[in-house]
Amino acid sequence: MVDTVIVENEQAPTSAISWPAVFAGAAVSAALSLVLLALGSGIGFASINPWASSPDITTTKAATVAGVYLVMTAVIASAIGGYLAGRLRHLWNGVHSDEAYFRDTAHGVVTWATATLASAAFLGAVGTVIAGGAVGGAASGAANHAARNATLYTDRLLSYAPPAAATTTTTATGTVVPRDYEGDRAATARMIGRLGPAGGVWTADDRQQLAALVSARTGLPMPDAEKRVAAIETEARAAADTARRVAMQMSFWFAAAMMAGALAAGLAAWEGGAVRDGRLRYGLPTTVASTRR
Repeated sequence: MVDTVIVENEQAPTSAISWPAVFAGAAVSAALSLVLLALGSGIGFASINPWASSPDITTTKAATVAGVYLVMTAVIASAIGGYLAGRLRHLWNGVHSDEAYFRDTAHGVVTWATATLASAAFLGAVGTVIAGGAVGGAASGAANHAARNATLYTDRLLSYAPPAAATTTTTATGTVVPRDYEGDRAATARMIGRLGPAGGVWTADDRQQLAALVSARTGLPMPDAEKRVAAIETEARAAADTARRVAMQMSFWFAAAMMAGALAAGLAAWEGGAVRDGRLRYGLPTTVASTRR
């Protein structure tokens, strides 16, 4: 008797995701994002007028334009990267069309996620520069806005020192010593730095003390010194509020750009996969199944 052994010819299992295609699409997406962000930086520097009469309005408009451009950059780069991932992935023989749609979309989303993580790890500084510090450093930039401009406001408060300005000061013990102008500037800058987006306020005593310092430093009468302090306080508060609003807007734009990029990558990968399998040709659906190729 002869024993007959039947051996089934099983296909080797294939992975549902093509990592080489994902990495290739993510690399292209990240590189294209860098190119578009660099282009946006050049356009932004060329279009912003540094002599604008209303810097607050200019800053707000620039934040809106930067946010729209950030969304466009995310959509374009993610769509191209996702489409490449869909076209470059391997064929799935015998896979239902619905499952193929899901896998292609997943390829696009994974490509977008990989490119986003790579950009955050290696290109974070570039994104910060391009978005004017609003993408990677918006929160910290807004929190320290008043402090960074404290020197400018200090110069305006202590703008001149006529002969009437005090050159000496009396200590608590009654000793007359030369006035410490650097100390006055440091104290003024610290007080201005408190008027940040975090909501710092001046008390009446703070205003009176600062007005007395300005009067002694510049020789202005106390009423004029108080007016100058009030004007600088109003301007510093407005600048801090503008920085806060710009940071808030850019945070929302950044979130919108990420979601739009994920959507664009998924849709583009679905289209690329459909073309890869022959289910879509020149934008027209066909009946060619993936198992026939």
